[in-house]
Amino acid sequence: MNNVRFATALHVLTLHYYVKDEMLTSEFIAGSMNVNAAVVRKEISNLRKAGLITTKEGKGGGTLLAKQAKDIRLSDVYNAIRQTSPLGKKNVPNPACPVGKQINAELDVLYNKAEEAMVSKLAATTLEAFCKPIIE
Repeated sequence: MNNVRFATALHVLTLHYYVKDEMLTSEFIAGSMNVNAAVVRKEISNLRKAGLITTKEGKGGGTLLAKQAKDIRLSDVYNAIRQTSPLGKKNVPNPACPVGKQINAELDVLYNKAEEAMVSKLAATTLEAFCKPIIE
């Protein structure tokens, strides 16, 4: 699985932390990440919906942090981009098999516990704390 959505979103927010109150365009951000600007715009949309950044369209437009970096938790970032379990998808097993008919229920429990632990760990770190060692 090659999911870079969390890293992309965190890169966007980290650039904003360092540039402070300057509007950043998706093209500028994409240049820092060495990706297509469309990839950046998708994550910007998710971050905006989650209330982590604000956007202004048109000439002189771009994006800004919607709140202080000390008030953004890495769990907020994860929840903004989350689509599926970090452990991946489950199989569609044979319901006639004694294991197959039960395994997905147990996997649900396991996946939920693992994700709760990860989100709890991410909640312990702010964007500010994450950013500080990057350019010191």
